[in-house]
Amino acid sequence: MIVALMVVGVVVVPFVVISELIEATMGTGPLANFGWIAVPMAATAWLAPRASYRCRDALWWFTGPVGGLYIFVVIAWRLAFLPYRDWPPRPDEASRVRRLPDDQQAELWQS
Repeated sequence: MIVALMVVGVVVVPFVVISELIEATMGTGPLANFGWIAVPMAATAWLAPRASYRCRDALWWFTGPVGGLYIFVVIAWRLAFLPYRDWPPRPDEASRVRRLPDDQQAELWQS
């Protein structure tokens, strides 16, 4: 549910609102096509480090909506399950996270 709300709030709503605003003021064209990915790209870059991704992964939005949407859904999924983090940290964030020692929480990481 959290992932769906994030996708709707960050991808779908800006697509509709920003596309309509740009087309109403400047007409259709390349700016209208780029405008709708500006908000999801910024949100992806801002949220990526919190989910063990890099800010530059937001550039996947330039490959089309499929690549950017896939990366954003993975980031949103990881953020929704952040208390149950089971993915290993990247080498550059290894100093900030630690493995939980409890037997019931084996293979979980805390940032």
